[in-house]
Amino acid sequence: MTLIKSISGIRGTIGGNAGEGLTPLDVVKFTSAFGSWAVQKSGIKKIVVGRDARMSGLMINRLVIGTLQGLGIDVIDLGLSTTPTVEIAVPAEQAAGGIILTASHNPEQWNALKLLNRYGEFIDDADGKKVLEMAENSDFVFAEVTELGHVTNDETYLKKHIEQVVNLSMVDLPAIKKANFKIVVDAVNSTGGVFVPELLKALGVNIIYQLHCQPDGKFAHNPEPLPENLTDLSREVIRQKADLGIAVDPDVDRLCFVSEDGSMFGEEYTLVAIADYMLKNKKGNTVSNLSSTRALQEVTQKAGAKYFASAVGEVNVVKKMKDVNALIGGEGNGGIILPELHYGRDALVGIALFLSHLAKFDKPASALRRTYPNYFISKNKLTLGQGASIDTIIDKLRNVHADKPQSMIDGLKIDYPEGWVHLRRSNTEPIIRIYAEAKSKNLAEILIKDILETMSGIC
Repeated sequence: MTLIKSISGIRGTIGGNAGEGLTPLDVVKFTSAFGSWAVQKSGIKKIVVGRDARMSGLMINRLVIGTLQGLGIDVIDLGLSTTPTVEIAVPAEQAAGGIILTASHNPEQWNALKLLNRYGEFIDDADGKKVLEMAENSDFVFAEVTELGHVTNDETYLKKHIEQVVNLSMVDLPAIKKANFKIVVDAVNSTGGVFVPELLKALGVNIIYQLHCQPDGKFAHNPEPLPENLTDLSREVIRQKADLGIAVDPDVDRLCFVSEDGSMFGEEYTLVAIADYMLKNKKGNTVSNLSSTRALQEVTQKAGAKYFASAVGEVNVVKKMKDVNALIGGEGNGGIILPELHYGRDALVGIALFLSHLAKFDKPASALRRTYPNYFISKNKLTLGQGASIDTIIDKLRNVHADKPQSMIDGLKIDYPEGWVHLRRSNTEPIIRIYAEAKSKNLAEILIKDILETMSGIC
């Protein structure tokens, strides 16, 4: 059993003992703390709740809503929804905040409370620590029976979200309709199975093949949209002679594509391609996190704009985007953030912009992919032995590689002429993430191997 308490929210496996997994007692405790914090912070007694389709979702939903009512807070329940949809709904409803019930890319035994402030953005480090402190101290008071909160069910935000995406200035409906795309959608049996086909229809796509689109939470494969988990989608694109395959994660904030020949467009290149499209039409800066491909920097600079890097984590990317007034930003995991709509990763926005780009490019997706710098990223996870200190390891690695450019914005990133290596503590799992990028897969793996050997010597 696992329970991870961080500024990203409260994430854990279902079942087990209280405090060791995401049990009903833990759900009530952390919901009580967040609800109390949100009301104190904003003076508003209203919170928006939405969930993905995972099997524990309805149970967690009932616990969260009942707890908020017990605090005297009114609830707008969106039911089956997406993370970006809840992010849009919070400011639209003038709510104190939002709770999204999703463990994102984690397997079906996981769930989480992802926490939003009144602007529909993830709470920052200071506010996250305050919520955790309130939970630890049981610093909340429940309402008298005459002051219990009310619940309003609102299923209109599917339509509202899609309408806002379709009406964006850079979404070219005539071009998409003219392209007459045939598209396969893999939504891993979560809410993307409802939202993505509806968006495609609104964009004028008439031929849609649905794969794993039943929102029953029975994930047909590992829900993280990585190449090894998308073999069904690749085969189906080829079988249907489709123009494109679209894959989203369970809460629809990550996005990747499969080209018409079944090859992976690459989740790192989701943001690269969409930023390229935006920069061809507008001037502006771009932002991604330190673990994202160098290709975005090259595409941005080629367009005469400036690229900026942030620490890993959506809240950090958003802060940097605001600081530099970015046109577009996101993360290399297929997360697209378009400030024109809202400051949150949004797969629906990404789909609409990518299809506009592909339609105007007027060549297959594989040809579009070949127009971008070719990098390979090796993504690795490492669980350190008991007593090992990541901070000590990083300090010693800095000394070993003192002759190379380094960044300490988030963990340690070492730049080489041929690529980079980034080590950081995960925000969502009890592991160390070690990523490397280079011009070839072999070289990226060599960079990882060298770092692991150095770490082994240090430990």
